[in-house]
Amino acid sequence: MATGALAKTAVKDFVYEWEGKDRNGKVVRGEMRAGGEAMVSASMRRQGILVSKVKKRRTSGGKSIKAKDLAVFTRQLATMMRAGVPLLQSFDIVARGSTNPKLTRLLNEIRGDVETGTSLSAAFRKHPLYFDALYCNLVEAGESGGILEQLLDRLAIYQEKSVALKNKIKSALTYPIAVFVVAFVVVAVIMIFVVPAFEDVFKSFGADLPAPTLFIIGMSKFFVSYWWLIFGSIGGGVYFFLQSWKRSEKMQKTMDRLLLKVPVFGDLLYKSAVARWTRTLATMFAAGVPLVEALDSVGGASGNAVFAEATEKIQRDVSTGAALTTSMQSTGVFPTMVLQMASIGEESGSLDHMLGKAAEFFEDEVDEAVKALSSLMEPIIIVFLGTIIGGIVVSMYLPIFKLGQVV
Repeated sequence: MATGALAKTAVKDFVYEWEGKDRNGKVVRGEMRAGGEAMVSASMRRQGILVSKVKKRRTSGGKSIKAKDLAVFTRQLATMMRAGVPLLQSFDIVARGSTNPKLTRLLNEIRGDVETGTSLSAAFRKHPLYFDALYCNLVEAGESGGILEQLLDRLAIYQEKSVALKNKIKSALTYPIAVFVVAFVVVAVIMIFVVPAFEDVFKSFGADLPAPTLFIIGMSKFFVSYWWLIFGSIGGGVYFFLQSWKRSEKMQKTMDRLLLKVPVFGDLLYKSAVARWTRTLATMFAAGVPLVEALDSVGGASGNAVFAEATEKIQRDVSTGAALTTSMQSTGVFPTMVLQMASIGEESGSLDHMLGKAAEFFEDEVDEAVKALSSLMEPIIIVFLGTIIGGIVVSMYLPIFKLGQVV
């Protein structure tokens, strides 16, 4: 046990910033992953650089690396490699041009691994948080086939479309959620501060209050007495719900199935999952990745457990010799158009092209669904807010109307 612990500690690397002079006396600087300062100095000395300063770099700070950042990096790397810029120099240019310190550090670490003889795909695999199996598999296929710049270009297109699709889904879902949150806050403010003021006025009437007014006053008293419990229960409930959704595989599968059945929103999520599934498989197949191996990454890329389970079944069927279209049809998940496009692609030997066309069609469908959803949600939200806020206001003014009639 002690030996294992010591070995584990010995191989732990840090990122060091170094400065020194090369054989021509020119001052050079750089970064390197190593187990200690002595290793950095020794490595640089073997390269003919006399190191004068070595400093361990702090790893904290900087904003997080988002999918958009990686899409931009892939596009820049593909463009420079297509222009004939060497790989290591391309990494240097992209890293220096990045405004995100964490991305810069990540690219410098990958560059350092490649510089020491590690393949690009293997260097990417050391960072699974940012580069998934699909990304690494395509890079590996490009390296082995000598078409790395072409596959990086395909990857850039895939990531750009994926980011655009996710942003559209988020924008469609964020608007109603934000409105409902604001509506709850407004109602809470009315219940806690406004209604008690009306209640003091009503006490001077000396008359019986209407039932709606009594109901609103009762709710107000509950809000005033237990506001901490209401906000705590809602906040805690949302937090634990999201955490269980994120961490529990069973919860994820249940929610993914339910979300596809939700009116209006379910259709939007279904079309986006189909678009991601077909786009991913088209990209992998076009890169020359074998179909059975390509299906490993497709299910997870769809973003939905229903499609992930269907993909596992398809993979099992295809590995035993079944046709892709037949396997897809047996799952009962895919729309008729995708099945027809896949069938034509299998028969004509252009599966990647036909799946790409299907992906474009459903991406356009998502665009139209988002526009339709935005137009539909506005009147629904107006009616909802009008009913809630208007109901409260009318209930509080009923005693005043009643008093006016008596006078």
